[in-house]
Amino acid sequence: MSAPTDVPDLPAETPSAAAPFVGAEAAALLSALPDPTVWVRADGQFTLNAAAHERLGAADGQPHNWTALFLPEAAQALRGATALALRGEASRLSVTMPGAVAPALATVTPAGPGAALLHFRESHDPLEVALEIMDSLGLGMTVQGSDTRILHANASAPAILGLSPEQLSGRDSLDPRWQAVHPDGSAFPGTTHPSVQALQTGQAQLEVPMGVFHPATGEWRWLEVTAIPRRAPGMDRPAQVTTVFADVTERRHTREELRRSEQRFRSLVEATAQIVFTADAQGHFAGRQHDWEAFTGQAPAQYLNPEAAVEAIHPEDREPTLRAWAEILDSGQAYTIEHRLRRADGVYVPMQIRAVPLRGEDGSVREWVGTYTDISAVREAEAALKALNAQLEGRVAVRTQELADVTRFSTLLLTAAGEGVFGLDASGRTTFANPAAARLLGYSVERLIGSHQHALIHHSHPDGTPYPVTECPIHQTLQDGQTRRLEHDVLWHAQGHPVPVSCVVTPMHSGTGQITGAVLMVQDTTERLRVQTQLQEAIAELERSNTDLEQFAYIASHDLQEPLRTLGSYAELLGRRYEGQLDERAGLYLGFMQDAVGRMRGLIQDLLEFSRVGRGESAPAPLALDAAMQAAVHSVEAALQGDGTPGDRASLTWETPHTVLAHAPLIAPLLTNLVGNGLKFTAPGQPARVQVQSRREGDLIHITVRDNGIGIAPEYQERVFDIFQRLHRREDYAGNGMGLAICRKIVEHHGGTLWLESVPLPAPDHGSTFHFTLPAAPEESSPSTPVPPEPHHA
Repeated sequence: MSAPTDVPDLPAETPSAAAPFVGAEAAALLSALPDPTVWVRADGQFTLNAAAHERLGAADGQPHNWTALFLPEAAQALRGATALALRGEASRLSVTMPGAVAPALATVTPAGPGAALLHFRESHDPLEVALEIMDSLGLGMTVQGSDTRILHANASAPAILGLSPEQLSGRDSLDPRWQAVHPDGSAFPGTTHPSVQALQTGQAQLEVPMGVFHPATGEWRWLEVTAIPRRAPGMDRPAQVTTVFADVTERRHTREELRRSEQRFRSLVEATAQIVFTADAQGHFAGRQHDWEAFTGQAPAQYLNPEAAVEAIHPEDREPTLRAWAEILDSGQAYTIEHRLRRADGVYVPMQIRAVPLRGEDGSVREWVGTYTDISAVREAEAALKALNAQLEGRVAVRTQELADVTRFSTLLLTAAGEGVFGLDASGRTTFANPAAARLLGYSVERLIGSHQHALIHHSHPDGTPYPVTECPIHQTLQDGQTRRLEHDVLWHAQGHPVPVSCVVTPMHSGTGQITGAVLMVQDTTERLRVQTQLQEAIAELERSNTDLEQFAYIASHDLQEPLRTLGSYAELLGRRYEGQLDERAGLYLGFMQDAVGRMRGLIQDLLEFSRVGRGESAPAPLALDAAMQAAVHSVEAALQGDGTPGDRASLTWETPHTVLAHAPLIAPLLTNLVGNGLKFTAPGQPARVQVQSRREGDLIHITVRDNGIGIAPEYQERVFDIFQRLHRREDYAGNGMGLAICRKIVEHHGGTLWLESVPLPAPDHGSTFHFTLPAAPEESSPSTPVPPEPHHA
């Protein structure tokens, strides 16, 4: 479309740069027009009304050319029409607005000297208009076909039903996914849905209450549904149904709450007021008063007569009551008075009377509603309260003194505390600081109080880099209310150097749970860090010393064994060379020499093994105890055989189905030593019996090695774990006294414990049980239904 005439583009001002209208009525009219309207001057200045601002998306200060608000083709046509209007000619043309599909009717008219008015009216589909109206009213609206499938829905419908537009589109009223109930809680079958009923009967279904499940929130919502059928021309049955529904959940809840409030009010009146009465505008009883009859015993003929009704009031109170009642009737205001009322048994009871006026539309009093309340208990309570008040005042004085003492004690405690204590408000400002905190940081208490804690003493990391307050744990506690412990932190001294501290920050809450501040306790860790540094240096020195000692033990054992091997070899050569030539005593001496060499060699090997326990570099790994037991059985096979006679053979059984986290080269010697002790220290005349079992106890595996040997007396049960400790002669039981010491060192190296239970001979239940624990392997788990393991025998 082309414009009749071109108008040169001129620089424009913003819509608010100048007031285009001289008269106030014209400006108000332009602002109130519901359609987009643009006022343009010949010099290019322009103004948009509110509808144009919203429709064209223009903002103050842009664009500088009013034609840039429109599509190029429309802008060209509008320039031509505007040129005609500036010459006094009005015109109409069809233009396409930005973002629109259907064209809009543009009317361009003169608007006074040197100005033109552009008015745009866009056409709307009736259905779209209806949907927009429903949206503006907050109502859901759907259009359904004859099969009740949803064809159209306004924007409010998905929000009310808790479904997305995709979920809603195409769904019919009989869809089993709908969850709907009647007000009484019974199910709402789809066949009774108002939309279905409207299509079947052709009659509108108005304001049908329905409860529906809202998937988006997981709650039940209440709707009022209206379904209006639409017939196509020439058809008997409706072709479509328009369903409008409103979310009345809040209204229903409010109505239900009002009902419950009314019930509570009625119950409260019945429970607290002995008499409820109504009176006409002149103050006379209006109709029967059942509560009055029950309390006073008067019949209707008496109390409906005003002069007879007052006879129920105590004679001394009648005149003041009638005078007060007359004043109240004149003022028409609510009132409260007291007098004594005669009960049916003749006893006068102190009563409090409250009455309020009910007014008509013209403001005049229509009737009075009031209550009589027995205040006998109140009078008695007032007397008792006066007696108790004196006691309470005394208790308050005592409690006040106690609180003052506690306050003084708390102040002394905080003042004397060695740790620094800060109180912070919710913004992080210091509200309290004890002397220890001031000494720690070199500030006065007065300087600390009122300052922003982070900015003054917590502003930088230990290396001096800035510490943002958002990353500060103390600030985070003020935000989330979580207690935090900081083992390593730095506060800054007044002289500018860092002070290493450990601290605890604890939030403070109000009675409503809001965070009101925090308490910060800090402790100077300078000395502790110095001690830790010394300790680490000592540990490093100890590790170096242990390495040297291990190397020394290895070299020493090698050097010690060399002369022993030489001595043993020459003793053996002497024995073979001069066999039969030496007397019996010389042969005995050579035997002693060889035996001593063997013992010395074994002692050196045991010492070397003891020194090596725990010095391995490999990490512990899962180890099946059954595999370790198999290795131990091979090591004690000779001891199990005994001297070969059937009655002398020892027995070894084990039930060890668990897996431990350990160093495999150490566990087999551990089990070999413990099982070997059980086979070695046997009771006279009894074959040895050794039993090994394991069971899980939390994260540990508990292993026991039980024997029927000679046992160990209580006073020696700890001593046997020391090196070189022997309880028997070497001639009776061989050994170097190192075995159990090595066992304990192996167990403790794995983080476990080794201990002993034993009963010595001649008790009938003699024998020893060695207990030790090892860490369970990560995959080791207790079965939900334990299965007894099969015992192994050797």
